[in-house]
Amino acid sequence: MFDSDTGELEIFRRSVARFLDRHATDEDYSVWKKQGYVPPSFWKRAAEAGLLGISISETYGGGGGDIRHEAILAEEIYERGLDGFAAPLHNAMIAPYIESFGTAEQKARWLPGFVDSSYISALAMTEPNAGSDLRGLRTTARRDGDDYVINGQKTFISNGQIANLIVVACKTDLGRGEISLIVVETEKVAGFRRGRKLEKLGLEAADTSELFFDDVRVPASCLLGEVEGQGLKQLMQKLPQERLLIAIQGIGTIRRALRFTISHVKTRSAFGKSIIEFQNTQFKLAECKTQATIAEVFVADCIRRHKEGDLDTVTASMAKYWVSEAQCRIVDECLQLFGGYGYMLEYPIAQMYRDSRVQRIYGGTNEIMKMLIARSL
Repeated sequence: MFDSDTGELEIFRRSVARFLDRHATDEDYSVWKKQGYVPPSFWKRAAEAGLLGISISETYGGGGGDIRHEAILAEEIYERGLDGFAAPLHNAMIAPYIESFGTAEQKARWLPGFVDSSYISALAMTEPNAGSDLRGLRTTARRDGDDYVINGQKTFISNGQIANLIVVACKTDLGRGEISLIVVETEKVAGFRRGRKLEKLGLEAADTSELFFDDVRVPASCLLGEVEGQGLKQLMQKLPQERLLIAIQGIGTIRRALRFTISHVKTRSAFGKSIIEFQNTQFKLAECKTQATIAEVFVADCIRRHKEGDLDTVTASMAKYWVSEAQCRIVDECLQLFGGYGYMLEYPIAQMYRDSRVQRIYGGTNEIMKMLIARSL
């Protein structure tokens, strides 16, 4: 997708591929889907292989990489259909909040754990009555002496069952409705509980949960940064990277869908000839290949702009919206070329069809992406 053909980036890509092929086999992933989460033991192995905290500063034990390394990891994960392994969320969507906005003490306290898997992280924004509209949050954090007392409920939280460090979006000024981000180390507090692991349309190995905070008391030093009311600003600064990562994940799935489909139509026969020989098949795959190439070129440019500090909210929203829509279209077209077999869950294309649908929802729905784009007109 971008120039990683030489040097350190190519070495990194090969190491990622080797690790995933060895330690995340189809058999492993089948077990993880049945149990509904990727086990902490695999996170530990990933940490030992240097795949956690790859863009965290070396000061805190990280790899000192950049968005290109995160893109490679996400591509390799999604090209193998390992969508339930939320390392991109942990590495490139949550750790940056702490590294960018945390105090020196907070960074030294938490970031090394992101690298060695002592911490598996989650970001708790969404609530039963507040999804894309962050101002509708009802979870509160009331200052009480040297502590904050958190009350509220979160839902659809990735890593919710296994995370032991959760960045929680709370209202800290009820009068003005200001939002702050507060870090909760779940093993050090009372009043925190995990609800049910939510049953989803797809992504069975992705742990998605409800979380409850009942008078959860945390030290004031867990406020991310040193000033209350900065949460919305912090979220707005980092959400473009999250949306770019969703687009990158989409690229990985598109590649996988096309790879399986092209192989299938070359080996499957109908009416005395292979399916690839039919003009309809050729035209459909030509359309899909063109859309895939457009998506890759656009996302590669977004990665370049992000690395240079020039990726704005509107462009990131375009990437998330356009690629996720293209992903769903392409996977749907590919499934059709499998015929009845495409509807069978033993075929990877059927699983991709189910797993892809959420790309248009999380990270901000595509309707919200269009609103953000429209404001720039």
